[in-house]
Order: sequence, then C-alpha cells, then structure tokens
Amino acid sequence: MSVAKPTVALWRPVGSQELKLIEASGMRAFPPRLPEQPIFYPVLSEAYAVQIARDWNVPASGKGFVTRFDVLKSFLDRYRVEHAGSKAHLEYWIPAEDLPEFNKSIVGSK
Repeated sequence: MSVAKPTVALWRPVGSQELKLIEASGMRAFPPRLPEQPIFYPVLSEAYAVQIARDWNVPASGKGFVTRFDVLKSFLDRYRVEHAGSKAHLEYWIPAEDLPEFNKSIVGSK
C-alpha cells in the first residue's frame, strides 16, 4: 500500500503561448523560463491568479488562463512564501534553474 505524500495546491496565470507549451507537455510541465525571466512564480490562490490573468495576460495577448496543479510539499519546503504587494498576493519564487525539478514534483493531473 502506497502512502500519499503531502501536496500543496497552486495556480499559475498564463497567456495563450505558455498554455500551448503546457498542453504540448500533456499538461505535465511548465516550459523553461526565457532569459529575461529568472523566476517562476506559482501563486497560492485562485483569486490572485485570476487577477493576474485578467490584468496582465489579457492586455498583453488578448487572453488569459489560469492553471491549477498540486506540487509535492517536500519540494516547496525549500522556498519561502513571498508577499508580492498585499497580504493576499502570495507566491513562491522558484529560480528558473529549479523549474525542471519543480515540474517533476507536480502530482496527478487535473
């Protein structure tokens, strides 16, 4: 009998191009960061992700989407939860070089 490992639910606002890359992975991985993007920032609430998608992705590309996924808590324990503005704006700052391991820590499929 296998024991379920603790996970944390996270959300990520994305635009059309990033969503296509996620879909190409079978909805199992986020694409590598661009050179000018040193941090991958999943957020801790759906409301915050919706706000970012609406306020940033829609004006930038005409569409915004929100992904939801579970990540092993043991992976996230290495990082602090960061406040990005208000107390409701909580996110993890994952260095771009750690994104492949982050992707391997995604559990299940939604």
